[in-house]
Amino acid sequence: MELIQNTPDLSAYLAADEVIDHGHPVVRETAARLAENVPDSYAYAQAAYEFVRDTIPHSQDSGDLRVTWRASDVLRQGTGICYAKAHAVAALLRAEDIPAALCYQRLAHDDGSGYAVHGLVAVRFNGAWHRQDPRGNKPGVDARFSLDGERLAWIPDPESNEVDYPVLYAEPHPAVLDALKAALDRPYLWQTLPTAL
Repeated sequence: MELIQNTPDLSAYLAADEVIDHGHPVVRETAARLAENVPDSYAYAQAAYEFVRDTIPHSQDSGDLRVTWRASDVLRQGTGICYAKAHAVAALLRAEDIPAALCYQRLAHDDGSGYAVHGLVAVRFNGAWHRQDPRGNKPGVDARFSLDGERLAWIPDPESNEVDYPVLYAEPHPAVLDALKAALDRPYLWQTLPTAL
């Protein structure tokens, strides 16, 4: 699949905003700590990804009712769903001048009750974009950082009307951000997740 930037301006994928707030002290401190122990930007990107994937539980897996959407809140509160964790990875990457984009999939619910949009992050190295899934591993899910072939949590099944969206967004998709901001708690969010983009 060819990934498509929603803006040709690469600097948009380094920008800070209210969601990917990589100028926030919590993001800066986390980025600095992660950068201390790595030899180059590739190793930093992998360390940032693994930090969010492994140390910030997906709130559904942990039973946390809080809804986070701003990168600094994800890092400070230590919780988030896929979108929020993607925002945190994007902020950590951009904090170290590594272009990062947000991207999405449409996946069927395990129980067959419908669909939900799933959030990913993409990192740019060597002139190409590489999608990553920081959702967090669990039995049946083994996502890994990779620039050599995708190692995502799920591969959409077109026969089940699942979709890999090719667009790389510099900012969160409005449908995603609106759902996160409007949610009173995670159970409420689960009822209002976008089903398509």
